[in-house]
Amino acid sequence: MKNHTMLLFATILFSSTISAQLKPVKYADGNQTLNGLFIKSAKKSPSNPGILLLPAWLGIDNASKGIAENLSKLGYHVFIADIYGEGNYPKNTTEASKIAGHYKTNFTEYQNRINLALQQLIKSGADTDNIVAIGYCFGGSGVLEAVRGKLNLKGIVSFHGGLGKEGTRPVAPISSKILICHGADDPYVSQEEITTLQQEFRDSKADWQMIYYANAVHSFTNPEAGNDNSKGAAYNPVAAKRAFEHLQLFLKEVLKK
Repeated sequence: MKNHTMLLFATILFSSTISAQLKPVKYADGNQTLNGLFIKSAKKSPSNPGILLLPAWLGIDNASKGIAENLSKLGYHVFIADIYGEGNYPKNTTEASKIAGHYKTNFTEYQNRINLALQQLIKSGADTDNIVAIGYCFGGSGVLEAVRGKLNLKGIVSFHGGLGKEGTRPVAPISSKILICHGADDPYVSQEEITTLQQEFRDSKADWQMIYYANAVHSFTNPEAGNDNSKGAAYNPVAAKRAFEHLQLFLKEVLKK
């Protein structure tokens, strides 16, 4: 029964048929064409809460589409950001590592691409003062850059994101609420990075929380990541279910409905 329940959750969260509800949105950063996806809330609300979704390092994928569909059913407008732009989409993880690494180093470019996507979410109907950004892996690093860049967000949620930051960067006050959902056995994030990030939150007077999921490594929310923890990235249906529930609690606390 337990395995059946976990399989059902994965199917609901990651259905391959859900993308029909997602509408392509073409926008631009100068001469660079960007291709995002938007899905409107399935429920009418005068407060029009919005969620900006930053995908993992391969770009907009099935996992991000599935999450967007489920969040729209819960009453949120959702926009999936295109960080790389047309002609720059990675074909494999080697290319993804190189391109994502560029944005991690050139963080102001990353912040700008995130802000452009945020503006598209607002143009699509979300209330400018009622938005949360969520991100997965590379996108989990991105939501941290969003608050460092002072984007107008009520909160951010990072799922198995990269948590490191160049040490000489200054620390500034953070007003957005923060939730970090982290695999307890993630081999790609060091304890030093975690300690440094938590100290940054303390120094910036942020309202933050960090949840660890047992037996979970990198990419634990993505059913396409396989199930072999020894590879460093693997799906964990129990952790994924708990993280999605924690996301819902955070959204209820932070956003007006």
